[in-house]
Amino acid sequence: MVYLFYGTEEFLLQKEIDTLIQKQQIGEYGVTKYNLETTKLEDILEDISMPSLFENHKAVICENAYIFTGQNKRGAIEQNITLLEEYLKHQDKDNFLVFKVLTEKLDERKKIVKQIKKVATVKECKREGNLIPFVQNLFKDYQIEYSLIPYFIKRIGEDLYLLEQEATKVKLYKYDEKVIKKEDIDALTSKTIDLNIFNFIDHIITKQKKEAMETYDELIKRNEEPLAIIVMLANQFRIMYQSKELLKKGYTEKSIAETLNIHPYRVKKALEKTGTYTSETLLNYLQKLGDLDKQIKTGQTDKYLALELFILGM
Repeated sequence: MVYLFYGTEEFLLQKEIDTLIQKQQIGEYGVTKYNLETTKLEDILEDISMPSLFENHKAVICENAYIFTGQNKRGAIEQNITLLEEYLKHQDKDNFLVFKVLTEKLDERKKIVKQIKKVATVKECKREGNLIPFVQNLFKDYQIEYSLIPYFIKRIGEDLYLLEQEATKVKLYKYDEKVIKKEDIDALTSKTIDLNIFNFIDHIITKQKKEAMETYDELIKRNEEPLAIIVMLANQFRIMYQSKELLKKGYTEKSIAETLNIHPYRVKKALEKTGTYTSETLLNYLQKLGDLDKQIKTGQTDKYLALELFILGM
């Protein structure tokens, strides 16, 4: 059987694959992973045609399945798509060939996309705009007040991996009681600021010094290096600036992502935030962060105090 999972959330794609493997009761020795950018289809199809030595069923996972998209992957090997077209006509019903690709949409013009949609399971793994149902499901076997769900999301951030990880941590601690309170969330989870870096940037640019300092304190508590924070901030400002300039020149979100060689989701978020910021403002912040990085590395200023003074001085 053949499956194709696509979408822009790595977490959701992997969740679908994990669910499939668990449902079919395939053990770890029955799962093989390949990268379609570096492995030939003929080798993958040969593998799926061979019976597993340890399991009743086997799953062959093909990551970076760019052949179903309009992406032109630099350095990716050329694939013989005809081999896959033939396999789809006579696919193995006992084993599972799973394609996974991070993309917003498939290239509907391609013959292979039209064919796989007819004979295989194709699913878009798309996150809902409202994360409350997702988090409620994470705590489905526990008692937790509804008001604590948005509080949990605000504290942890919107990264699905991290939400699941922090929820698991709380559930393990409260396994016997199965009642979760606000003090449990506060005591057992970490405020995840670096994954909400755009909020951090907003606090800095809009001179919300209190919120920015809270962010900074949380990062330091988690042993984040000030230099790493500076680099993180500078990278986001750079993406915002570049995306803004390319958009002015008529580039689409997709073409901007391809030009900058970053995920389309990062471009989307950057463009959402650049509307109220001029290019000059973004360049100014990049310059200040560059100077700060140099001062720390040359010993002219203390690395912990430097970023704090930068935030307070905005």
